[in-house]
Amino acid sequence: MQRSIATVSLSGTLPEKLEAVAAAGFDSVEIFENDLLCHDGTPRDVRRLVADLGMTISLFQPFRDFEGCRRERLRQNLDRAERKFDLMGELGCERILVCSSVAPDTIRDDALIAEDLARLAERAAARGIVVGYEALAWGRHVNTFAHAWRLVQAVDHPHLGLLLDSFHTLAIGDDPAAIRDIPGERIVFVQLADAPRLAMDVLEWSRHHRCFPGQGDLDLSGFLAPVLASGYRGPLSLEVFNDGFRAAPAAATAADGLRSLLYLEEGAQRALAPAATAAGAAHTGFLPPAAPRCDGVEFMEFAVDAPAAARLGDWFGRLGFAVAGQHRSKAVTLYRQGAINLIIDAEPDSYASRRHARHGVSLCAVALRVGDAAAALERARQFRYSAHHGRLGPGERAIPAVCAPDGSLVCFVDAPPNAADIYDSDFAPAPAPSPSTTAPTGIGLTAIDYHALAVAGGELDHWLLFFRAAFGFDAGEPVLTLPDPYGLVQSRAVRSPGRRVHVPLMSSRDPDTAVSRLLAHYGGSGLQRLALASTDVFTSVRAARERGVRFLAIPRNYYDDLDARYALAPEFLEALAAHDVLYDRDEHGGEFLHAYTTLFEQRFFVEIVERRGGYAGHGAVNAAVRMSALVQARLRRSAPDD
Repeated sequence: MQRSIATVSLSGTLPEKLEAVAAAGFDSVEIFENDLLCHDGTPRDVRRLVADLGMTISLFQPFRDFEGCRRERLRQNLDRAERKFDLMGELGCERILVCSSVAPDTIRDDALIAEDLARLAERAAARGIVVGYEALAWGRHVNTFAHAWRLVQAVDHPHLGLLLDSFHTLAIGDDPAAIRDIPGERIVFVQLADAPRLAMDVLEWSRHHRCFPGQGDLDLSGFLAPVLASGYRGPLSLEVFNDGFRAAPAAATAADGLRSLLYLEEGAQRALAPAATAAGAAHTGFLPPAAPRCDGVEFMEFAVDAPAAARLGDWFGRLGFAVAGQHRSKAVTLYRQGAINLIIDAEPDSYASRRHARHGVSLCAVALRVGDAAAALERARQFRYSAHHGRLGPGERAIPAVCAPDGSLVCFVDAPPNAADIYDSDFAPAPAPSPSTTAPTGIGLTAIDYHALAVAGGELDHWLLFFRAAFGFDAGEPVLTLPDPYGLVQSRAVRSPGRRVHVPLMSSRDPDTAVSRLLAHYGGSGLQRLALASTDVFTSVRAARERGVRFLAIPRNYYDDLDARYALAPEFLEALAAHDVLYDRDEHGGEFLHAYTTLFEQRFFVEIVERRGGYAGHGAVNAAVRMSALVQARLRRSAPDD
């Protein structure tokens, strides 16, 4: 099946768009009329450019407000169609999109509309052109694919067929299941777009907030599966109207577009797999290795230089981490507490040193424990994410890794029973403390609970698709809008199958929020917070404070409100306040206790968390208090001494 994209989905001039589409690997392209009108070359020039780039033109669109017009305008509309057919001949394009009329004076008469479409089909047939009739979700009379299909059936002409658009079907809550009953050869073309769930006018929603499959909330696999079941084997094309895409570099947008089509094809193929297997059919679509089983985060690696290595190592030490090993050939140190492995990488002339030069002290790699590391890497590669091949030292073990949207790495480590100890080959164990010294002890931290990333507002869609496509993570939770004292922050959490790894993605378009300030310090995306699980949050906070770790001060007003909401036991409420621990409770009685350190060098902070009774969230209800406390800590730090 051809993979296509509409030029309206990208930024730039028409040649720039076409070059980006070809570079991404698309087979064909829809030419949006406005892009052609604004181009200073002829349609034949465009035809040659598309051919030179190794593509074809799959569709010309749109042709508007044709059918059901007042009779005195019918001839004018037919003449207008003939002019467009002339243009399509020069483009070398054989399909045209005709969308259902939105004209206020559209005549609501199916028989008359069918007559008009029949006239158009006859004119198209004389030119070797096929008309795809599409029901706009806001069409004046025809606004569902079922209604459009009835009209196509009534005309019964080989040069008129149905054009399907996922947004127009799913945005109005229409059920696409009946598409499987439409003969596939009568479907002229299929356009695909996702979108976040928004309570707004459907036209405004469509014109400004569409996105690629895997970046929104619509059930695109549920739409495509009946399309494929119908026998349709024509192009699958992306038609996305998005204000951010129109301002973003076309090459990156087009690359994500192709990945999104691959992601959607995989979902539809797997949805159809049982029926296809029963029918003895072979899979012909995109079917990469299955999403990996993630058992947790194996390690997190930080890029530093030598002075920062000492500062960050001291901070980890005060949080109860002990040096567990020194790399055998590099300036890399392993810190450990419980099942938490944190690596500080100060190796000169390395990937980490280059990342530090660009972003300062920052998270440069996260390693996931997976069922099959090689298969996990192959899946990411098939989605066209770049594998990373670092320089190996003597005897050093190669760890498969893929580049994330910000250039950091996601590494794959085999989980038991397939895993070998990755640390034995690379790290010399730390020497045992002498009898005259006291071995450092932990503070009760046991595992990495989750980590949150701050991402630039225009990059959130890239990250969502990355986690969904490469790793099969779920992003079904709604976007949360959180109040910062200086603006709004959006949070969208992604979770691995089995929910052992979860990553909240934080973004903000307001320049003075805590997230935006962090992004400015990094010069790009980066770690916002690292949540570490504790067996007893009060004990952990107390022990960390004794070692000089500072925590965000939480105002007493917050605890007075907790008392009003939950009627907590007085001694428990006082313990929360004394330790600056925040609290949340879910509808099932699960509890979440969490405390935040101050920022490490204005970049990231540690959150110490204790979960009780199966609580699964991130304490989002307390985000406003946290962000206000961050502001207060910054103001106190910048205040002149008394």
